[in-house]
This record gives sequence, structure tokens and C-alpha cells, in this order.
Amino acid sequence: MCAASCPEPTPAERARSVLAAAGSLTVTTQGHRVELIGLHTVDAAARLLLHNPPDGHPAAELAVAPHGDPAALVEFTDIAPVAVRERVRARLTLGGRLSALGPKTLVFNPARAVLAEGDGTAVVVGLDELTLASPDPLATHEAEMLARLAAAHADTVAPLARLLPAREQLGATVVRPLRLDRHGLVLRSETPDSHHDTRLPFGASATHPGEAVRQIHLLLARATARPRRRRLPTSP
Repeated sequence: MCAASCPEPTPAERARSVLAAAGSLTVTTQGHRVELIGLHTVDAAARLLLHNPPDGHPAAELAVAPHGDPAALVEFTDIAPVAVRERVRARLTLGGRLSALGPKTLVFNPARAVLAEGDGTAVVVGLDELTLASPDPLATHEAEMLARLAAAHADTVAPLARLLPAREQLGATVVRPLRLDRHGLVLRSETPDSHHDTRLPFGASATHPGEAVRQIHLLLARATARPRRRRLPTSP
């Protein structure tokens, strides 16, 4: 939810950002389920390339598949880079088929894409939308930037929490940064038995990390100009 009306990434853009930032994935075929860490790339056309290890099961199944390219399920998990309650922010599941690109590289040809958000909502992402969408320009920098924000909690997150709706400020036991994209910063306010996510929109879309830092500074300026309701919690 936004503190005010504000733009957000589309499901296709979110999916492309998950693809761009993920360091690992899980491949499920008829016979095996394997996790590949640091063994995939995504090209400009959103084509997923799997750089198969020498003893990899997907390539072995492809070699003996009796009816052509075997079906496969590829799953990505988007995990918050800072310590928050329920750290899984989204899961991206792609259904499709594997084909060979070379002796050690497989191409995954998707036929279906589903993005499930951390709140349980799920949406089918059209393949044309997925191909045409671009990952967020901050996707590969987000983890480091959020970690820096969290580390400087007293100077950044605590003041920014003043921009949250009053009910989120008064009920929160802790506030942490959850997500960062070109449109803004999302804070998670936690109570003893629940949590709430609020987007703080940037005044202008950020096209690179430097612009995002500038927009965060502008949010901080707005926040520090507001009277403090009470002492906000600090991260443990």
C-alpha cells in the first residue's frame, strides 16, 4: 500500500527484476528437482539460459527425452535482504520446456509465468509482457542499498518512518526497509502479531542508484520537517 497514490512496478517488471537479481533457482523435471546457484543468465529477450554442471540431471534428461524437449518447472524466490518478518517477498514460477544450446548450456523456453507476492496474491504474467518488460534499474543494487539503509537505521529508517500513516507509526514495534525500486521505498512496520507494508513514493523516477539516493535524501528532508509523534523503535 502507498502512503499516497503512487506508481508501482507492473507484475511483468517485478518478474523481470526477480530474474535479474536472483542468484539461484530450482529446476524441477519429471525425474529430478535440483537447485542451481550462480548457474543461470537472462538475456535481453528474457530468455533463461541454464549453465548446466557436468553431472547435471536436466541435461541428462534432455539427452534421453523420447518426445523432444522435456517439460520443466523453474522457480525463483525473492527474499528480503534485511531481517524482517516473513522475508519471502515473492515467488516466480515459470513452466515450459528445456532445449540444448550447446554441450553445457540449456535454454528454458517458458510457456507460463506466475508471480506470487508475499501477501499470497498471485498473477499470471503474459509471456509477451515478460519479454517486453525491463528489470528495474535498481534490481541488482537493491540488496546492498537496503542493507546500508538498515545499518544506518537511526539516521535513515527512523526519520523516514515519520512519513508512515499515523496508525502504522503508533502501532509499530519496529520499522525496517523492505523493498526499493525506481518508484520509491517500501517500509515494513511490525507489531507483535502482524505487519504492514507502506510505499513512500519518490518525487521522480530513479534511473540509477545515484538518483535513488538523491530521492531518499528528499524523503528524509520531508520526514525531518515533520514533528515527531513519539520515539520510534530501533532495530534490534
